[in-house]
Amino acid sequence: MHSLTRIQAVVFDWAGTTVDHGSRAPAAVFQEIFRRRGVEITAAEARGPMGRAKHEHIAIVAALPRVAAAWQQIHGTTPSESDVLAMYHDFLPLQKQILSAGSDVIPGISNAVKMLRHWGLKIGSSTGYTRELMEIVCPIAAAQGYQPDVTLCSDDVVAGRPAPWLNLRAAELLNVWPAERILVVDDTPVGIQAGKSAGMLTVAVTRTGNSIGLSVEEVSHLPAAELQRRLAVATSEFLACGADFVLESAADLPQLLQQQGFQS
Repeated sequence: MHSLTRIQAVVFDWAGTTVDHGSRAPAAVFQEIFRRRGVEITAAEARGPMGRAKHEHIAIVAALPRVAAAWQQIHGTTPSESDVLAMYHDFLPLQKQILSAGSDVIPGISNAVKMLRHWGLKIGSSTGYTRELMEIVCPIAAAQGYQPDVTLCSDDVVAGRPAPWLNLRAAELLNVWPAERILVVDDTPVGIQAGKSAGMLTVAVTRTGNSIGLSVEEVSHLPAAELQRRLAVATSEFLACGADFVLESAADLPQLLQQQGFQS
């Protein structure tokens, strides 16, 4: 476990970490683009590669043995690269529609970021969304009080997560180094792996993110014991992939920094 006392910047993920509680917007679209081709995929299958660039995400789901077999039964062959590309072209307009109504800032995030800035920390962000998609998300978040200093998108770098380039590019634009002065906050294992690959400290979030996959209202209706069970499973998975810390929400980050002896 590493110390947070000397960090100078935080790089937040977007969906499931700072906006879109439960990371529900992309999951719904992935299911729909397969459904349009006669193949039903489960929410778990749709969520599996979450955090990666969206074209790669679709390709990974299409290659799942069950999905590929279902596709072959309907279309006579397994999914090709042209099939993946066609679904990606469907994904973008569908995702735009859903993002317009599904990008609310997660409760507590705006105040937490204000506190981090008050302490002198720089605020970066990265996402598996393209720049085109973030042109919808960023104004919605800004209107609700969340506006990072830097936002890096999947099409800003040669390779998305788990490659380190999004985080390293954010470090460059924030002008913060060495890498251990930066804290990466993400709700997916691949996002945590990208942070570790960049040599940065990492915080995984569970309750608000892809692991639980529920809205604020849905979480509130979940029996307490079941919620705790799901949180425990998510926490174990994140620790296994190398997360330095695990929180239920990124809104709890200021308290974590204080507990770890961070001095503003």
